[in-house]
Amino acid sequence: MNRIKQLILCLAVMLLATVASPLYAQAPISADTHEKAQAEEEKGFNTVEFLFGHIGDSYEFHITEINGKPIAVPLLVIVRSADRGWFAFSSAKLEHGREYKRFFIPTEGAYKGKVVEKDQYGNIKRPFDLSITKNVFGLLLSCAILLTIFLLMANAYRKNPLGVPSKGQSMMESVILYLEDDIIRPALGDKSRRFSPYLLTVFFFILVNNLMGLVPIFPFGANLTGNISVTLVLALFTYVITNVFGTKTYWKDIFWPEVPVFLKTPVFPLMQVIEFISTLTKPIALMIRLFANIFAGHMIILVLISLIFIFSAAFPAHASAVGGGTAVLSVLFSVFMYCLELLVAFIQAYVFTMLSAIFIGLAQHEEHEEAHEEIPVETK
Repeated sequence: MNRIKQLILCLAVMLLATVASPLYAQAPISADTHEKAQAEEEKGFNTVEFLFGHIGDSYEFHITEINGKPIAVPLLVIVRSADRGWFAFSSAKLEHGREYKRFFIPTEGAYKGKVVEKDQYGNIKRPFDLSITKNVFGLLLSCAILLTIFLLMANAYRKNPLGVPSKGQSMMESVILYLEDDIIRPALGDKSRRFSPYLLTVFFFILVNNLMGLVPIFPFGANLTGNISVTLVLALFTYVITNVFGTKTYWKDIFWPEVPVFLKTPVFPLMQVIEFISTLTKPIALMIRLFANIFAGHMIILVLISLIFIFSAAFPAHASAVGGGTAVLSVLFSVFMYCLELLVAFIQAYVFTMLSAIFIGLAQHEEHEEAHEEIPVETK
């Protein structure tokens, strides 16, 4: 029961920090969906817009098109003008390049796809943006799903602590015990209880968002773990926990390692520099590994789908035959990639948790733990 409460608290803190990340909250990268649709009609199929429009962030959830009319769910735009204060309104007011209270979404330039403000002199500038974009909505949804699961589990244990667990409880217990026994305890030893709430939170957070990103229908489909700002925040949590709770021996090994003195003196502190850089490479590896694997998986699936339109455009005289043949192969490979991505969703959550546990565990060793016990010699 107490472990579940700790896990829930850790989840809430981590998600709030992720939502508050300026790099993440203020950087939607896709152009307006309706403007993109119009451009495709005029210029033909645009592969780049198709790829990045689906995996990028936006101020609305594009669902489908009916008779050429896009169907989308508008989200909440929350911006603060430096001169006029806070504004909150539906993103539907900015559709088709329309302007609302001097705010609009440009379709080209440095601020492409982002809400900008036109001041009284006609200058374009970015307001402070805390909008509920597609990725932020997906983050809040995953938060709600995880909190619901663990609050229901905690309530069930509180009401009947000695009762027979349900199938859902049994499944969650199996996963948690597996993570505890195979990842957390081997890496952290007797300090595992201190860090297991964070590590379990990381695993379930990444897993749920990986799976949600594979469901292409509203309200799912946000490419959250394929957004480098999100993986950056997750890696920063591991980095902070590793270094804040690191032991004296851990810091001694960084600033005064066991190497010849001339390699660590203030005149030529080579080893200190190398050791400090090594502390930075670990979270960078965590960030890039998760981002690259999820981003690449989504990109491959979209590329396979776009091949249908690319080959149809390349052979206009036989567009139907070429497009139909390509569609069969693209769908088959896409289904295969989807099955592979389901496996990757679990693997990446497991790997991120395992590496985080190892990095934290390496910072927990003490000097007396390094001493080798004398092995008794058997006598005949």
